[in-house]
Amino acid sequence: MAGRPHALMVVLASALLVILASCSPPKPDVTLDLLHVDWQDVPGVRTGSGGLQVTPTARRIVEQSGQGGQPNPPLNLAGTHLVVGGDFSLSATFADVTADASWAVYTRPPVIADEFRVEPAGVRLTLQGNELRIAVFDGAQKQDVTQPVPVHDEHVAVKDAAAPLTVRRSGDTLAVASGSDTLSSLPLGKVFSSGQLWLGFSSDSGDFEITSLKAVAPGSTGLRTSGAAAAGAQRSADGLQALAAKIRPDFLVGAAVALGPLTGDEDYAREFVGNFGALTPENAMKPQFLSPQQGVYTFEEADAILAIAQSKGMAVHGHTIAFTEAMPRWMQELPTGSEAERQATGATLLDYVSTVVAHFKGRLASLDVVNEPFDVNQGTSMQQNLWYRAFGPGYPTVVSKAVYAADPDVKQYINENGADVPGPRQDALLKLILDTNAQGGHIYGAGLQAHVYDLRTDAISANDLTQTLTTFGDAGLHVRISENDVTDDQGTEAQAKQYATVLATCLRSRTCVSYTAWGVDDRYDWWIDDGGSLRQGHDHLFNDGKPTPAYDAVKRALGG
Repeated sequence: MAGRPHALMVVLASALLVILASCSPPKPDVTLDLLHVDWQDVPGVRTGSGGLQVTPTARRIVEQSGQGGQPNPPLNLAGTHLVVGGDFSLSATFADVTADASWAVYTRPPVIADEFRVEPAGVRLTLQGNELRIAVFDGAQKQDVTQPVPVHDEHVAVKDAAAPLTVRRSGDTLAVASGSDTLSSLPLGKVFSSGQLWLGFSSDSGDFEITSLKAVAPGSTGLRTSGAAAAGAQRSADGLQALAAKIRPDFLVGAAVALGPLTGDEDYAREFVGNFGALTPENAMKPQFLSPQQGVYTFEEADAILAIAQSKGMAVHGHTIAFTEAMPRWMQELPTGSEAERQATGATLLDYVSTVVAHFKGRLASLDVVNEPFDVNQGTSMQQNLWYRAFGPGYPTVVSKAVYAADPDVKQYINENGADVPGPRQDALLKLILDTNAQGGHIYGAGLQAHVYDLRTDAISANDLTQTLTTFGDAGLHVRISENDVTDDQGTEAQAKQYATVLATCLRSRTCVSYTAWGVDDRYDWWIDDGGSLRQGHDHLFNDGKPTPAYDAVKRALGG
């Protein structure tokens, strides 16, 4: 009986602590000033004395045919984004708007493919005069992916264009306000479901200034800024590059990468940094991304990728200079009808080459100076693209000389598909390289893409690849397997065997100096079918954050 009063006191004390805890004041709101975070790698955005200065970039993504032009407005991918676990409000104030001012708040970076952009869930506000367009996207692709349709789209009038614009999440409600006026309130749905917020500013045709930019959230939400996912990723001691280096210390195992997943997806960053010793920017160094307007260069996203490579001790292969596709409209429309026009267009193209190569000088180990020169039907005739029309069939020599003048140390390649097995197309590629060098070019070797889209028709045998490497080696050239990906249409076992065959054969030959997988994770493997529908491929070494049987087979081929 003597112990009961003591037990009672413990119970009462515990109850008192619960009461006191429930009565304790809530954590104060967290306020973040976002004007002074990292914006240096955002195209069209510069830090000024009064805030952020925004200028139009005209970034668009064209189709293979050169038609179309899906808008590709920038986000702050390499710099600061936000992490928040609940309600929040974001406010921005615009000044000196000369035409239109757009502000995007997305739940994750967009997926940028060769010819299209997959719009993520989020909100895009566009102010023009006293009219504000509010477009809300839920991340679902219901129609043509190149023409994303908002789930909510309205135009509202604002009383004062200089008043702060606010995007606010409160429970299950999404609201947009101008000053103290709520302009729109709607169900939140799937918007902002990731717990991350990615910001971007752009204009189609004018300049503007951002004089204030703040995030506010209750202290309990854990609102904070965050940097690139790749920053915390580390090289793995048993990753693919580490295993290859034990066999051939000079051999590089790389992958094609995009900035969005590299900075926004921890799985992707871990997979890539852990396993690879080299990277190829998948799209960020193509002409339409580097120079969306004539004389205007947007190097920021490519620079950000290269900075990540440098921080991880990785080599970089540049991709690409002369190419039929992925050219901005201004470049496609350069005239070549007369000799005078061809000379003027040639001078413009060479200025582009010199500017780009000089900008990246010292940061590239190698570079595709010409990409896919032959016709798209696996023939041997050269595509009569802009470069061909301006300089004639010897344009690879002209480009090679210009690249060498700007950076004599970068190793030059001509990169082509369908030439990885013996045959007329391979013969044509070899002849083009040898002729280019005979005319004063500086081509170091051939990039053999090794895309296997259909294992029944595109499979690459060890014998064929060995013969190919011998052919180029006997000609005094080097080879890099530049864009290997393999379909799983015949099952993952066949896919794994093909991956391992290509890498192991390349590794055995001194002619073959590197191997690059064309992508990292199937999360970002998307294509558009003939009906215009978005489809997901399963062609890479990782799938949704996990290694595939193909990865295991490649690892075994490297002795792991």
